[in-house]
Amino acid sequence: MEIAQDHERRPLLPGARTGREPERSIRPGPRRTPAELVAATQRDRLLDGIARTVAEKGYAGARISDICRAAGVTKPVFYEQFAGKEDAVLAAYRSGVRLVVQAMEQEHLRAGSVGDWPAAVRAALAELLAILAGTPAFAAMLVEVEGIGGAGRAEREVLLRRFRTFFDEAPPAPPGVVGEELVDAVIGAVHLALYRRISQGAAHTLPDLLPTLLCVVLAPFGARPGHEVP
Repeated sequence: MEIAQDHERRPLLPGARTGREPERSIRPGPRRTPAELVAATQRDRLLDGIARTVAEKGYAGARISDICRAAGVTKPVFYEQFAGKEDAVLAAYRSGVRLVVQAMEQEHLRAGSVGDWPAAVRAALAELLAILAGTPAFAAMLVEVEGIGGAGRAEREVLLRRFRTFFDEAPPAPPGVVGEELVDAVIGAVHLALYRRISQGAAHTLPDLLPTLLCVVLAPFGARPGHEVP
């Protein structure tokens, strides 16, 4: 599940495909498929099965047998890859988060190459919203990961901390405001807006949030979309 080099193609997050697609099957034959390739293919199929099952049934309702059925693999294969449901869901979440952040970083760097931080923020946010809207099964995991409990909340905090890097070139915080605390408050507000929209089953409408989120992110720093910071 690598990010395509072409900007027009977006990363294939867990849940973007079905685990039972014919082209992903491992066919028996005289030429034995290398064990490493078999394991990698099965893991990718499982990541898709995990995301789709959790999106459909919720973390609490998802069973390992459901995941295996969605991925088209057996339980022994599942346990070759994961210690259990919690481990599997966290692995799918981490895999998708990594791809999302990488794609955002690419867009942030591309748009901000002329030193325009508001443009870089807009590009990164637009990419985030488009990716999640295009893969609602993975978007649901941003909500369902909370059902894991402490481990899920810890992963959420890791993700939110990673977003701090998008503020490295932001202007200084207003007088009397602690910059790091302001950044964390802004990130938390963006996450809450995404969480609410996804919880409502409306992940496909996430791109509609772009103007609102731009206001939330840029206004505290005295910036506006398409304008340099004074």
